[in-house]
Amino acid sequence: MNKVILAVTLLLTSMVQAAEPNAGSASLELASATLESMPNHQYLDGTVEAVNRSTVSAQTSGQVKEILVDVDDFVSKDQVIVRLHDTPQRTALEQAEAQFKQANSDHERIASIFKKGVATEAEMEKAETALTSTRAALESAQEQLNYTVIKAPYTGIVMQRHVEPGETASQGTPLMTGVSLEKLRVSVGVPQTLINKVREFDTAFILSGEEPPIPVTKITVYPFADSTSGTFEVRLELPETKQQLYPGMFVKTAFLTGQREFLTVPTSSIVYRSEVTGIYVVKESGAVSLRHIRVGNHFGQRTAILAGLEPGEQVALDPVAAGIMARQAAGKE
Repeated sequence: MNKVILAVTLLLTSMVQAAEPNAGSASLELASATLESMPNHQYLDGTVEAVNRSTVSAQTSGQVKEILVDVDDFVSKDQVIVRLHDTPQRTALEQAEAQFKQANSDHERIASIFKKGVATEAEMEKAETALTSTRAALESAQEQLNYTVIKAPYTGIVMQRHVEPGETASQGTPLMTGVSLEKLRVSVGVPQTLINKVREFDTAFILSGEEPPIPVTKITVYPFADSTSGTFEVRLELPETKQQLYPGMFVKTAFLTGQREFLTVPTSSIVYRSEVTGIYVVKESGAVSLRHIRVGNHFGQRTAILAGLEPGEQVALDPVAAGIMARQAAGKE
């Protein structure tokens, strides 16, 4: 029984796909499948990276007092993310301020009597040295106090938190790791057979799902190949985009490698039905038939045909009208 149903289905399909000539086909608007020189691209897999990715470390010692952000939190540039207990730093600053105040007072006194010839030149030099030294110590103490308040170096997202409240952080202890989503790039391993073409044409695009291709703003080619894989690392700088791209994502990249002849048809003439791609071909006799095809790249309003069509064949620009005519012609038989 199943074999009978299959046979009938194939018969009906062939009737629709190879309809006899009919007067209506003369009213269809047609276009020729033509060979055209189009850009040729090489497609490679790439990984999205953040241009700005860094780990913020402690620049002074102290116990962690507050952690103000956590993993996946969005932070703005200069936003406070961690505070350390600052009692030792404040004490050191107060001492430095007192020493500077005393040195400044001594310097003013020595300078006054030096002008009168009472103080010696050696005493004046000693006062100036003390003033310079205590001023530097004051600036250093102020800097150490500032280091107890850790701020985000740029706008981005927290990726990792390395400390907990109450832990003691020494100078160099990692505190937070974050990335900026404002500037992204894609890293690609390009085979050595293609690297000269990549350098020559210096043009690439990023393909992400069904979204429009993203033009690359800058291509950076590493001057050496990986000794294991034989590939060159290439970095593709991306413009600001509304597409949802995040570090670690895999994307397709398209590198321009020259020109190539493609058989093309107007994109509007192609029919997509479930997993089947086809096109209505109109013969000289006027017969309309649905032909299965395999499509390639899109070039503006034209699409490359990789299989199923020959140069010079006529295709219907309105596949809906062509399909109606094909079914009507098949129904008359």
